[in-house]
Amino acid sequence: MRSTLVFWAFALSITFISAQNPAREVAVIGFYNLENLFDTIDTPDIRDEEFTPHGGRGWDTERYLEKQAHMARVIADIGTQVSPVGAIVLGISEVENRKVLEDLVAQPVLADRHYQIVHFDSPDERGIDVALLYQARYFQPFYSKVYPLYLTHSDGSTDYTRDLLVVSGTLLGDTIHLLVNHWPSRSGGEQASRHKRIKAAKQVKHVVDSICAVQPTARIIIMGDLNDDPVSPSVRQVLHPVSKKRLAKGCTLYNPMFDLYRRGFGTLAWRDTWNLFDQMIVSGNLVHPPDTGFRFHTAHIFKKKYLVQQSGRYKGYPLRTFAGGAYLGGYSDHFPVFIVLIR
Repeated sequence: MRSTLVFWAFALSITFISAQNPAREVAVIGFYNLENLFDTIDTPDIRDEEFTPHGGRGWDTERYLEKQAHMARVIADIGTQVSPVGAIVLGISEVENRKVLEDLVAQPVLADRHYQIVHFDSPDERGIDVALLYQARYFQPFYSKVYPLYLTHSDGSTDYTRDLLVVSGTLLGDTIHLLVNHWPSRSGGEQASRHKRIKAAKQVKHVVDSICAVQPTARIIIMGDLNDDPVSPSVRQVLHPVSKKRLAKGCTLYNPMFDLYRRGFGTLAWRDTWNLFDQMIVSGNLVHPPDTGFRFHTAHIFKKKYLVQQSGRYKGYPLRTFAGGAYLGGYSDHFPVFIVLIR
């Protein structure tokens, strides 16, 4: 956002004022992969042993509390450069259960926002889920559902992974539909695992098409760690979003992350290569709305200095909690992303 804009809180909405524009409402919607927000308890039937006091990571109460405080600090900061109340809605991934979310929203820096939680346990083998946090003063959900993704290993056994979370609600009176994702990883290689993410993308496209069949003017936001870039087949060929705002109309999808990716920006780094796996994709109805409701304004990668490794081999990378088995006491291996809506 330009530094010439001045932001104000007003009643239940956020307004901004500039020399070029009258007062408008602003809403920040974001996504953050929290990188292994586990509790310290060994839960039967999931692979969480390393995140226990006696596991390989020495995951004790002290480290858990530090991780919680660090995640809360980031969430409290996301979007505050454009809105004093920060993210009204935040999709998240890599959380073990509802309890870690309850501990998170109760952190002192977040407590006065009164974040509410939408969460379902997924069948993921590691026990990590997606979820949605929202400030009930501004957003009221009226529908939530998870869609399981059915995959199989090469031997025919079930490959358990994260669900797709769909939440519909009213954002200061405007109905929006939120799809929170954490697509299958690239474990085993990008090409070898590509079919899994293509199947996840097809599931998302099916849900989008179903919503649009009932509501052609639907405002839809797809968010998540897709484990693919904006140019990957799962995104480019299956979701088929346009990369230019002028082409985004109706239920045609628009990917504002494409331009960030083209300019060399990313949300995570691996072997000196940046990827932009964390994406926010919107329907054309949010770009060119059919009424006076909220519309898409800008997309951002949240990259404050404290989130970045400042020295050593991984200088410039996200400052994560662990690296190479060593405890760094950082934040996440992903940077958060967010979009700004205006009305």
